[in-house]
Amino acid sequence: MHAEEKFTYETWPAAPEKSTLEAKNKFLGFWFFLGGETVLFASLFATYLALKDKVPNTNMPLAKDLFELPLTFVATMLLLTSSLTSVYAMYHMKNFAFSKMMVWLGITALLGAGFLGLEVYEFSHYVHEGHKFTSSAFGSAFYTLVGFHGGHVAFGLLWCITLMLRNAKRGLNLYNAPKFYVFSLYWHFIDVVWVFIFTVVYLMGMVG
Repeated sequence: MHAEEKFTYETWPAAPEKSTLEAKNKFLGFWFFLGGETVLFASLFATYLALKDKVPNTNMPLAKDLFELPLTFVATMLLLTSSLTSVYAMYHMKNFAFSKMMVWLGITALLGAGFLGLEVYEFSHYVHEGHKFTSSAFGSAFYTLVGFHGGHVAFGLLWCITLMLRNAKRGLNLYNAPKFYVFSLYWHFIDVVWVFIFTVVYLMGMVG
């Protein structure tokens, strides 16, 4: 079965994301990448926990003084909803419904962009309050962890939009189906990381 072969709903394989050797290699490479990313984020979490609220003087804001749970909760809902919409997109990919897949991927990208917009607003607010990257060890650890995750979201958005633009006229085939699916897995990964950030940084920060 060749990637360039023309398909219909009846001939489309049940697992198009794993139907070729190249697709299987993409999955293998992705899991190696994911292992490295997991170790990296674990290191950033450990650093943050060690440096949380470590400020040079008592006049500087601490986590419980800074974090605004309602804003972060809205951002969390946007990102978690985008994970759900990416599931819908992959459902339609498996059912050879290209246009519906593209619609749900577009919604995923919009929700991700909304999350990034709220994070930029949040960072600007913290800087105004005196919580800067260079102001304290706490600031450095916070912006490194949360900003690094934000960078991953931005990369995921670029990845999603590039996939959509490059394949808008090509439709689905066994060459691009694994690419869409691996993107979806990546998006789920950054959503899971955010759940840990929301818990460790924001919820634990609010209780002191």
